[in-house]
Parts: sequence; C-alpha cells; structure tokens
Amino acid sequence: MSLINRFRSNKTKSASVAKDRLKIIVAHERKQRSQPKYLPAMQQELIEVIKKYIAIDEDQVHVSLQNTNNCSVFELNVTLPS
Repeated sequence: MSLINRFRSNKTKSASVAKDRLKIIVAHERKQRSQPKYLPAMQQELIEVIKKYIAIDEDQVHVSLQNTNNCSVFELNVTLPS
C-alpha cells in the first residue's frame, strides 16, 4: 500500500504545480489584454534604439504600464552589461 500512496502524493503535488502555473499564465494574459495595443510595438522600437548603442539581451528588458486615476506611468527597465 505504501507504494500506491507514494504515487498518489506525487500526483497531487504535480496537480498543485500545474494549477499554480495556470494561474500565472492567466494573470499574464489578463495583464496583456489591459495594455494599449501600441505597447508591444513601442517596446520593440525602444529595444532597437538601445541596441544601436549597447549590446543588450532582450530577455533583460522589462516594460510595465501602470494606470492611476489621471496618470499613466510607462516604465522601461533594461539590465545593462558590465
């Protein structure tokens, strides 16, 4: 019986991990829907301009857009090489 229980506990553990991953994906999709349509193009253009001067990895670029009552804040974080 202990062998069967061992397999069952792994199944619930993997189900829990899958559920957490799905939550992350859904949150990411919701975030993208609320963004303006021009944001991905603007992000890509900014990356291309930065690449003209510095060799950067696109994975090190993070963009966020925060909306408050009457103000929108566009934030671009780039990790520069040493």
